[in-house]
Amino acid sequence: MPTVVRKKPGQSDDRLIADFRKKILADEVIDEIKDRVFHKKPSVVKQEKIKERRKNRGRRSY
Repeated sequence: MPTVVRKKPGQSDDRLIADFRKKILADEVIDEIKDRVFHKKPSVVKQEKIKERRKNRGRRSY
């Protein structure tokens, strides 16, 4: 899905670029591109998933 940011009346170009960057970071597009460019061994991917689960183990979402 493309990321679209529309310019609002009176908004500067710098602010438009900042909004675009913020939206890209929120959508985690950069992380996905990096994952596709650099190959990771399956064992490394597995270790990262385990690490993420351990990090989120005590947290609850309400």
